[in-house]
Amino acid sequence: MPELPEVQAHAERMTEALAGARLDRFQLLNFASLKTFSPGPDEAVGATLTEVTRRAKTLQLRFDNGHVHVVHLMQGGRLRPDPKQSKKPRLGIARWVFEDDQAWLFTEAGNERKAGVWTVDGDPDEHPPLAETAPDCTDFSLEQLADLCASHSGRIHGLLRDQRKIAGLGRMLSNEILFEAGISPFANASKLSAGQVQALYSAMNTVVDASLAHERTLDDIGKSADRPSRVHNRSGEPCVKCDDTVRTVEYRKYTVYYCPTDQTDGKILADNTTSKFLK
Repeated sequence: MPELPEVQAHAERMTEALAGARLDRFQLLNFASLKTFSPGPDEAVGATLTEVTRRAKTLQLRFDNGHVHVVHLMQGGRLRPDPKQSKKPRLGIARWVFEDDQAWLFTEAGNERKAGVWTVDGDPDEHPPLAETAPDCTDFSLEQLADLCASHSGRIHGLLRDQRKIAGLGRMLSNEILFEAGISPFANASKLSAGQVQALYSAMNTVVDASLAHERTLDDIGKSADRPSRVHNRSGEPCVKCDDTVRTVEYRKYTVYYCPTDQTDGKILADNTTSKFLK
């Protein structure tokens, strides 16, 4: 799933391409992908797109009549230019056609079928899918992160991925941040020391900034496997910090990557969901 840097860079690309353009048509190609019924998406037709912004992992197409189209790409969604405008585009969900016949097509690959469009009049934070979403990770101060960790007795890897606690991070960035900070993915968040929280905060900003800088060099959201990483997707490879080997904990829907020497005092984490927390 695209994380904060990928979505932010794509919002910037869309703004550069479309800001100031009038919306001429909105075409819903898969009715299940429209998650709201009022206001209708057609109510933005005739309005001008002022900008495309990002909140958490969503794109927000903002129009000058106050309407906002919130797009959640989920795992397999993409929103790209659509010069061909086929009547029945493969994997098509929705299409926005702006003046001068500039079209952008929303598609979704895979089997999850969770990507969608929400139409909002007003502040998107007050409506689904963002109503229960936490502030973005980039908006946290050190003190706020410390308070969040102190109030959460679960594993730090799970906390970082919980959009109701801290928004914008996913599997890859969580792995990278914890590796950068030298913290076990199974560490109990509430038991992190002040020094560990400081390292976590610094790592979060360093990793997100580096990832965003990379994404801004691209013309589109890239594949997860192509994103630069130091530990994620590097199972069995030598650690870039030491002479240990990157290891994993496998779950049904995701994988935790870590270095035992740098993150768990040399301990190998049990490869199942009942593993005990490591301090």
